[in-house]
Amino acid sequence: MGTRVPSHQLSNGLIVSGRPEHQLKERPPVMASRAVPYTGGDVKKSGELGKMFDIPVLDPGSASSSSSNFTQPPLSKLSRPSSSSNPNSGSVRSNSNSGPFPRKSSGPINLPATGLITSGPLSGERGRRSGQLEHVGSIGKNVYGAAVTVMSGDASFEYKMSRWVMWVAAVVIAMGLLVGAFLMASVRSPVFLGVAVGMLVFIGGGVVWNLIWGVKGVEGWVERYPDAELRGAVDGQFVKVTGVVTCGSISLESSYNRITRCIYASAELVEFRGCGGKCTKIKHSEKQVGDFYISDFHTGLRAMVKAGYGAKVAVFVKPTTVASVTKENLDSSPAFVRWLTDRKLSSDAGCLMQQLKEGCIKEGSTVSVMGTVKRHDNMLLIVPPPEPVSSGYQWVRCLFPRLIDSIVIKCDDSQDSDVVPV
Repeated sequence: MGTRVPSHQLSNGLIVSGRPEHQLKERPPVMASRAVPYTGGDVKKSGELGKMFDIPVLDPGSASSSSSNFTQPPLSKLSRPSSSSNPNSGSVRSNSNSGPFPRKSSGPINLPATGLITSGPLSGERGRRSGQLEHVGSIGKNVYGAAVTVMSGDASFEYKMSRWVMWVAAVVIAMGLLVGAFLMASVRSPVFLGVAVGMLVFIGGGVVWNLIWGVKGVEGWVERYPDAELRGAVDGQFVKVTGVVTCGSISLESSYNRITRCIYASAELVEFRGCGGKCTKIKHSEKQVGDFYISDFHTGLRAMVKAGYGAKVAVFVKPTTVASVTKENLDSSPAFVRWLTDRKLSSDAGCLMQQLKEGCIKEGSTVSVMGTVKRHDNMLLIVPPPEPVSSGYQWVRCLFPRLIDSIVIKCDDSQDSDVVPV
């Protein structure tokens, strides 16, 4: 007796053998009953993302317990700003702070308040960059970055005196005074004492002479120093190069006359006080110099003079008086008053007259530069000497030797003189 094969009828009326398949009912997707907590940009609340960077995260139990009290954040925090209102909109690659974040394993890291992971310093400080000047604060005052050397005061050079010379001079003076005093007491003649005092006055006068004319003596020594050819200069040689200068990555601008494309700019405010205006005082001084290029007259080679980034530099430039103001005509000089206001300076009541002296070296000027040659990756550099260089004794001028430990820049061209177009 055969068994009966089960069959069933499909929805279209066709009868087929076999048992009907139990079709699962389609269920709608089930949404999570627990709402995702709003982190507010805090990495510590983001779970696994915080663990990737060794950041201590909150306890999940506390997060789940607080999910019942979750409140919808304001729409202003969730809505994405439009590109028209966001000046920094665009691709992430265009942002200067974009880039991979270095992973640290030494402990937790400090993040901004927003929790955004970016590259670069967390303090928001800008690094060094080359380019034009940035105007910070007052619109009339030029503020440069670290690439520009800010010089303090005039050029100064130390003396180079041998110790045996100083000891011999001291012994001679002491012996002269003792012998003169002894002879005056025994012979009762002040001639010898007068000779000893005269020698002392002569030596003291020589010291005062050097204090007054010592810097001028160095300037004359720079003029008489022979020029060298950059083509045959070796690494570490102290040379003097004369040629036409051009600006480097940063060009300077004079503060009063607004002369652009300068490699050096200075301004001094001199006050004339009592004794008929003969007592002078430098109230304010600002001198700035940056890296620049110089083309040798002899060979045509170009070298970079590393005068920026805080290098030791001595500049010999004759300033020009651009403003001379008294108390009576102070109101008639708005440019001068604006210059004082930009530097938060004021005119004192006891000042009879104020003079503003400005000096600059424009691009295309003929300049003499003294420094040490350094070759780096097929680039010719002029840097400050590693060891001080002596100017030597100048017997005709009664000048002691001075030590030069900086780049020396000398320019005889005035602001109104013609320069070579570059």
